[in-house]
Amino acid sequence: MGPLAAVILLDTSVLVDALTGRRHSSTALGGAIRQGERLGLSALVLYEWLRGPRNEAEIQDQEALLPANAAFPFGASEAVIAAGLYRRVARARQRERDLAIGAAAIARDALLWTLNAADFRDIPGLRLYTPLT
Repeated sequence: MGPLAAVILLDTSVLVDALTGRRHSSTALGGAIRQGERLGLSALVLYEWLRGPRNEAEIQDQEALLPANAAFPFGASEAVIAAGLYRRVARARQRERDLAIGAAAIARDALLWTLNAADFRDIPGLRLYTPLT
């Protein structure tokens, strides 16, 4: 990966699957890190992650990989993009958080890594990340 590689923003689904329970996605997450991928998370994903039933070890793992103070904020640019997406996609009322998470990636020209690709596939301008297996 070169220095201009796109940032990959993680969706909450990846954090939960990589850092809790059986940690199914931990191998893929570790692989992305070893390949030099630039990973990040939005403040919205951080909120969804932290409001869940997290234990201290899970929080420490998240902080070691993706510190809370480095989360990308959700500001005016993201809000404008999310509102535009809301008017363009089907079932927008049931998808407000997903649209906002997608808008955070679009605003930064980042890829979004999610385990729920079907929830994001129809969002115009959003690019999804698929880890190498």
